[in-house]
Amino acid sequence: MKASMLFQWNEHRAPMSWLAIGLLALLPMTADGDEHPWDTLQVHGFLSQALVITDDNDFFGTSSENAGSLEYTELGLNASFRPHRKVLVAAQLLSRRAGGETSDATPTLDYGVIDYQMASSQSRTLGVQVGRFKNPFGLYNQTRDVAFTRPSILLPQSIYFDRTRALGLAADGVSVYWEEHTAAGTLRFRSGLGSPQTGSELTRQLFNGAASDVSASEPSAIAQLLFEDPTGQWIAALSTASVHLETSLGGHAADFEFQPWIASLQYNEEQWNLTAEYALRQQSLKGDNVPRAFDITGESWYVQYQRRFTPSWSGLIRFDRLINDTDDRSGQRYEQGGLGPAHSQFADDITLGVQWTPTSMLMLAGEYHAVNGTGWLPKQDNPEARETRQHWNMLLFQLSLRF
Repeated sequence: MKASMLFQWNEHRAPMSWLAIGLLALLPMTADGDEHPWDTLQVHGFLSQALVITDDNDFFGTSSENAGSLEYTELGLNASFRPHRKVLVAAQLLSRRAGGETSDATPTLDYGVIDYQMASSQSRTLGVQVGRFKNPFGLYNQTRDVAFTRPSILLPQSIYFDRTRALGLAADGVSVYWEEHTAAGTLRFRSGLGSPQTGSELTRQLFNGAASDVSASEPSAIAQLLFEDPTGQWIAALSTASVHLETSLGGHAADFEFQPWIASLQYNEEQWNLTAEYALRQQSLKGDNVPRAFDITGESWYVQYQRRFTPSWSGLIRFDRLINDTDDRSGQRYEQGGLGPAHSQFADDITLGVQWTPTSMLMLAGEYHAVNGTGWLPKQDNPEARETRQHWNMLLFQLSLRF
């Protein structure tokens, strides 16, 4: 992972992991010059705790009751080690609770890779990663776990779903990357092939709990092409993926396919930036005698403006839109079919946010969401969709530390 103008307001250090460290015995233990390999070891960590308050509906716990929910906690420990000048071992352990049960906070391997650079010069970089790698889609997915690298407490939910976060976050397999530096700018290409993270929660989030299990039927593929001009003012990217899952509905085998295309654009100035991303999401569920087969195209987009008021204060305003089915934008046909409320098929979110970073290791943030629709509400927090409200408001406050 490499810094760019995309993260110009943060001192970002790439997160790393322990599975890969267990593979060190397979690698040559030499470094450049007189430097001992262990001198390259770096260990960092972070902690974020949020308070979520909603007037209706629940988000990350029972946020609409009492004084809100404190069930949004992120705790990470990462490490990197360079046993050879061309080899980097990197990994991260993450404990994350976003509503649900206390057991959800059990530390898991967020990612862990052995990174080998076959070529590295001022004009070109070529490398391969083996292990659990972060999926390269959109502008924020590869750094979404660290609050200091997010523009807001919650990323735009139309693109970066938290309720199906595991599926889009990382994969186990092989990833390749290539960078070309020219006078016109820097061109970056990343692609990966591997098994996505599924987990038991996907049965509820994808299929309303009707599926008995969800597993990867075959390796999934993902790719991103990104261009950054020499000044770092303009960043443009195109991301795509092909995900294939197997499940069982009503005792009948079914295949689920997900193919998103995401176009990203960002313009940076010294004190402000403007970001927009647009996605088309093709989803299909097929199988003999399944209760409900479908083949739909979803649409997502957002426009976001960030402003840096002082070296420690910044603000944000964003409009975010999600449509689950472009042929049923209002959700009326979905409701008439007895599948759930119409407002569960879309969501419009107006977000206002502020961040205060008095030191490089401390950040306090707050944001307000005015939402029309429940298209990205976590189903674990709202098991009865018909009891949710179409129009609702949410306040979030977050304390973040890192070392």
